Amino acid sequence: MRFAVNALNFGLHGSAETLAAWAHNAEEAGFHAVMVSDHVAVTPDVAEQYRAPFYDPFATLAWLAARTERVRLGTTVAILPYRSPLLTARMAANIDHFSGGRFILGVGISWPRQEYAALGVPFAKRGRIADDYLAAITELWTRDTASIDTPSVSFADVQTGPRPLQDPHPPIWVGGNSRAAAVRAVRFGTGWHPINVTPGWLAEEGLPMLRAAAEREGRPVPALHPRIALPQEGLDAGGLRRVRDDLLAFEDLGADWVLFDSYAGKPELQRPFTEDWAMFETLADRVLDLGGGTVR
Repeated sequence: MRFAVNALNFGLHGSAETLAAWAHNAEEAGFHAVMVSDHVAVTPDVAEQYRAPFYDPFATLAWLAARTERVRLGTTVAILPYRSPLLTARMAANIDHFSGGRFILGVGISWPRQEYAALGVPFAKRGRIADDYLAAITELWTRDTASIDTPSVSFADVQTGPRPLQDPHPPIWVGGNSRAAAVRAVRFGTGWHPINVTPGWLAEEGLPMLRAAAEREGRPVPALHPRIALPQEGLDAGGLRRVRDDLLAFEDLGADWVLFDSYAGKPELQRPFTEDWAMFETLADRVLDLGGGTVR
């Protein structure tokens, strides 16, 4: 397995300095990827979970590409319907070049109705829009001149080069725990990126749902890349044991990436960066064999 760090690009302790520290520390420790979140308009429903300031993921990762050398950089997750697919494809391909082929595009559709309204994007159509945008992004990434005609996006003979450095394109991690997200992952993704899941749910519900979607679509089952929450109370002996047990179970289920999230989901519970990073140091020292890509 490979292990990734969710760098908090929002809230009371979000700053350019802390984002640089997340990336530097993760790379020095040997973590395999640093990923950041996405919201464009911090409307009241967004602010209940994620407070401003909220740093743009693409601008942030372009900046971090110049400050790192080895660690992969990605989004968990970019909200597809918020941006034209021509813009997303172009920005992502640029970051792939700036980073020397280290970019991962994690995508999703998210939940804030007020944010969708503020951006003028129809909330009820967000799933269809996401599917059409992924089709467009893949087309733009794999052709010098692309054309597409779908209900959500239509263009002809468009160039957004340079094409990505990775061949045929950067990994696409499709986020979401629903059946529709599983189908989207099968159709468009290199990996499925369910959020805050347990091994038990994956074994009993999530993976059977993913396999059934792949069978219906006649496509391969995407790789498993879950994002998991670290214990809110910290990593005492009991917390370390739970994380280790979960990682061993994820490994048995075939996960080849696990993204660790230290954010407790409520702005008032957000810890300073130094406290969050101490949890990752403990993980690296006590639980993870980062060089070997396994659990101690």
